[in-house]
Amino acid sequence: MTRVFDVLFSFLAMVMLLPFMIPIMIGLKLTGEHYIFYLQPRIGRGGKSFNVFKFATMLKNSPNMAGGFITQSNDPRVLPMGQFLRKTKINELPQLMNIFLGQMSFVGPRPIVKAHLELYPETTRQAILQLRPGLTGIGSLVFRDEEGILDRAGGDRKYIHDKLIAPYKGELELWYIDHQNLGVYFKLIFLTAWSVLKPGSDAYKRAFKDLPKVPESLLGLI
Repeated sequence: MTRVFDVLFSFLAMVMLLPFMIPIMIGLKLTGEHYIFYLQPRIGRGGKSFNVFKFATMLKNSPNMAGGFITQSNDPRVLPMGQFLRKTKINELPQLMNIFLGQMSFVGPRPIVKAHLELYPETTRQAILQLRPGLTGIGSLVFRDEEGILDRAGGDRKYIHDKLIAPYKGELELWYIDHQNLGVYFKLIFLTAWSVLKPGSDAYKRAFKDLPKVPESLLGLI
């Protein structure tokens, strides 16, 4: 049932947002490395690889540079327009095409790179791969400010991501898999829009009171 809404909403959103996205595309073409879109392989439903569309906010070769897939504070790989686009999540808008094509849904587990998928236990990986990745979802909502969380945590960012953040992300994705329905679908879309208007909002905690308990290692960071 959600697929019907995915197709309808993604088409309408692309049509309505096109006048807004055209100046962004022109700006990206005239700055940085002159690329408009950044395509990155992600693992989708059934374990199939697909290219996720994003506005280009970082150097094209950034995954192979220092930092890898984890963005640093004041990361030198971020392009001139990139900081604004990433902070506002506008860089995610081209994923509307992924949704329209059926590679993603509006709501689901985060589209993930293979290296990060392998951080999850086998049972968690298999459960996640049953669903289309989502433009948003409970994992995306809780970790909307992941760069800020890593900044506040201090220390080795890769260790904090792999050993502290990733396990809790996996628990959140399993929670969604167990609770997915049309009501949760629309609630997560609304909460995501609200978090854009009210950065730092914890409304999701009141909306979903049975989320997995935040581990002690992340208390005060999320």
